[in-house]
Amino acid sequence: MGAMPTTERGRQTRQRIVAAAVEAVAEHGALGASLDEVGERAQASRSQLYHYFDDKSDLLRAVAEATNDAVIGAQQGLFVNLDTWDGLVRWTDALVALQEERGAAGGCPIANLLGQIGERDEEIRGVLATGFDRWESAIRAGLQGMADSGELRPTADVNWLAASTLASLQGGLVLAQARRDPAALRAALDGALVLIASHHTEIDAVTVR
Repeated sequence: MGAMPTTERGRQTRQRIVAAAVEAVAEHGALGASLDEVGERAQASRSQLYHYFDDKSDLLRAVAEATNDAVIGAQQGLFVNLDTWDGLVRWTDALVALQEERGAAGGCPIANLLGQIGERDEEIRGVLATGFDRWESAIRAGLQGMADSGELRPTADVNWLAASTLASLQGGLVLAQARRDPAALRAALDGALVLIASHHTEIDAVTVR
């Protein structure tokens, strides 16, 4: 791993390089993004690139970390309300709305990176796995909150429901991307909501769609 910056200027330079690498990877893929292009975008010299990162793989690990943070961070305002049925529905609606806005292009950034380099670099695969872990943990925390408040039955397995919800989300994103149709994600998430609703203490009072 390259040198971690100890000054604010150094931190800004490193952040600028990572941001440029994220852009280059989004446009050209992990294999197509060159260090020269990253340096040009970041207005950073080769010596600066190799000061902060050992090699391209090291830089891609930083891209993976930044991608995790961006995907999870963008949902934080919604995660805090996952402990209610209405909050859960708003979260799914927001995810579908984002795909509608994007024309169902792009899919899941974490999954995209995993497909490109996860099988080639075990460290990067591990980093991306933590992104999914954080995602699932946020869902699980919300469902646990619903269970603690009595909104879900005591018998509800929140670990299984969280894992199933994330799997439905990821599958829906893949189908939406392939078909360029946000309805695929809507169907997948509605399926997850139906499953969670089956454990609701007032099952007849909740509405999926």
